[in-house]
Amino acid sequence: MMKSKPVLGVFLIVFLVLLIDQTSKIWVKTHMFYGQEFSILNLDWAKIHFVENEGMAYGKVIGGKYGKLFLSLFRVAACVGLVYYIRFLIKSKVKWGMLVSFALILAGALGNILDSAFYGLIFSSSPIHGANIASIFPEGGGYAPFLYGKVVDMLHFPMLSGIYPSWIPFVGNQPYTFFSPVFNIADAAISIGVFNIILFQRDFFTKEKEVQETTQGISEQNQ
Repeated sequence: MMKSKPVLGVFLIVFLVLLIDQTSKIWVKTHMFYGQEFSILNLDWAKIHFVENEGMAYGKVIGGKYGKLFLSLFRVAACVGLVYYIRFLIKSKVKWGMLVSFALILAGALGNILDSAFYGLIFSSSPIHGANIASIFPEGGGYAPFLYGKVVDMLHFPMLSGIYPSWIPFVGNQPYTFFSPVFNIADAAISIGVFNIILFQRDFFTKEKEVQETTQGISEQNQ
């Protein structure tokens, strides 16, 4: 039987990330019009900027109606796979850092799934640069069917901007902005989880491979 503490810890991480993610998205959706922005702590490089996207994290897009449906179904399948993999990790008694990483990835994936699955059903469309804002549970229904909702993004950190030098091929004399994507808490959770695995948890995958090779060797010897 899986230990209760790791299970509870994973559950709390997922719950807290979802709570912050969905609270921020619902507030932005119901208090701002599309494209509206304001500075965080009066900083020029830190902003709340309301946009929506129909694609992947950080505003990446998979085009077309079927592309959107495929992405939504892929997210659902990925979450199911993550749940089973986290169960395997808990049973394997891996380090807490690895569980935290995958819990963050799961929470982020679930956060964006909720947008895609339900926001089109419960919200009206957000007007662009208008006096009105979207309403929740509007008369006549929402702006899109199940699994076709748009993901709400709002975090924008354009830290640096300027013009590429003329000697750089293809982009010379063109403007640039770093960091330009607009994202949300769910995207950030996924990124933190992935980076943590890449930077700090590589030994886990090495040990897992060694275990598999040892098991395979024993199996071959017994044949």
